Amino acid sequence: MTKVVIRTDNVAGFFSRAKDAARRADQGQPFESKVTLSFEDPQQMFMVLSESRRRLMQEVMTEAKTINELTQRLHRNRSSVTKDVGLLEKMGLVVSRREANPGHGIQKTVQSVAPKIEMVATLG
Repeated sequence: MTKVVIRTDNVAGFFSRAKDAARRADQGQPFESKVTLSFEDPQQMFMVLSESRRRLMQEVMTEAKTINELTQRLHRNRSSVTKDVGLLEKMGLVVSRREANPGHGIQKTVQSVAPKIEMVATLG
């Protein structure tokens, strides 16, 4: 995937985009390699995508990092980083994988699902 769009929109906007996608599919046109996540309320979008979570996403967009690396780079508590990774993973913005860390057990590596994430909030 090349791009993720996170936006505020209502149900009518969602169905409009879905109809457009269905029309393109019927015509055999190619799809963009992107995913759109929609929030009805801009406040909810910014609550979920807080400054600390956006910084975490920026860290893993260029290269995958372990939870330990993220903890150190972001100067945050390990459990908070782990919790945020879980939420972002549930939303489909990051993926993680468990890897052997020779002599130290298992480590979790986190990576963005796309090199570009676009956030759009429309008020009114």
